[in-house]
Amino acid sequence: MDFISLYGESAKTALGFFWKSGWAFVLGYFISGMIQAFVPKQKLSRYMGDADLKSISLSTFFGAASSSCSFAALAAARSLVKKGAHFIAAVAFMFASTNLVIELGILILIFLGWQFLAAELIGGLILITISSLLIKWTYPQSWMQAAREKVESEGDGMSEEFDWRKRITSKEGWQLVGHKFVNDWKMAWEDILIGFTIAGFVAVLVPESFWSALFLANAKQLPAWLVTLENAAVAPFVAAATFIGSMGNIPLATVLNENGVLFAGIMGFIYSDLMVPPLVHINAKYYGWRVALYIAGVMFVSIVLTALILNGLFAVLGIIPESQKAVSNITQFKIDYTFWMNLGFIWLAGWLAWQNRQYLKDHEMKMMEMESGGPIKRFVVFLFIAILLGGIAVFFLA
Repeated sequence: MDFISLYGESAKTALGFFWKSGWAFVLGYFISGMIQAFVPKQKLSRYMGDADLKSISLSTFFGAASSSCSFAALAAARSLVKKGAHFIAAVAFMFASTNLVIELGILILIFLGWQFLAAELIGGLILITISSLLIKWTYPQSWMQAAREKVESEGDGMSEEFDWRKRITSKEGWQLVGHKFVNDWKMAWEDILIGFTIAGFVAVLVPESFWSALFLANAKQLPAWLVTLENAAVAPFVAAATFIGSMGNIPLATVLNENGVLFAGIMGFIYSDLMVPPLVHINAKYYGWRVALYIAGVMFVSIVLTALILNGLFAVLGIIPESQKAVSNITQFKIDYTFWMNLGFIWLAGWLAWQNRQYLKDHEMKMMEMESGGPIKRFVVFLFIAILLGGIAVFFLA
């Protein structure tokens, strides 16, 4: 194929990823919006001040009930620290809010299969356990105290207390669900756009030989354990190089799966969304560079160990998934369950957007300003939109 044809095919593949997962995003963020609107969070934060099992468990639950946007996860974790949560609890929250949320699970099931979904859930708990132990064993008291003092001097973004029984039966409660739904989309759509576009172009343009060389797929002379370790250790750096958040990296994980990357490498890639440079930089703004790099180091070690443990566990159980999900099959446009699900959930998204509009009419409020990737990321987003539109035009006209 010539470059023009490859360009058109890449854009079509990227849009195919969007099409396949559209209903899943709406369902996931709808459930997330209900949890955020109807689960009182401030009561939970009172019990997160210690580095014990209760504190970590509450943080994990709280994180799983929150938005999966990586930027939102960091901002909410800062709010927890300000409320008195221990840093171990804050890290547990960050991992849970980007690995245990329902919308991510649905996406993994669609693109990668049930084994990867099971690994994501089991591994998420292992990841939180390992990171909690690492911080407990290496806790730099003076650094963390300075970081806490810095955070406590800044604003508070936690929501008020409320009676969830009254809220869930009220018109205002469902307007709030719509508001949360729209806000989640506002926070995540850039990462989703960038991630899905990169995945579409990588799937078409990057040859299998590149992935084979990077992840030692054909290194038959090396022992299997060493190749597995290399895959798990290299995957976080590949994820960091993509600059993609938690929801955007699943299609690219599908590309890795199709091209023979080992199970440990794929899981290491999926777990590494919090290690991308913009997020490390935001943590540095919150807590200072020492603590930001310390957290990133803890995350890297925890991710590699978790990927290796999962690989061993699934090998013993005999359920390590083979590379089988062909991107070309996933991204097809046809009249099937995806078509009907998308139609139904487009209607749901419209209803939720209308609820958000009613909420904004009835409430005059200053919204908490979320961190984002800044002007460079906005430029990239508009560039990718132009690339996609150009590619689709080429696909239909070529």
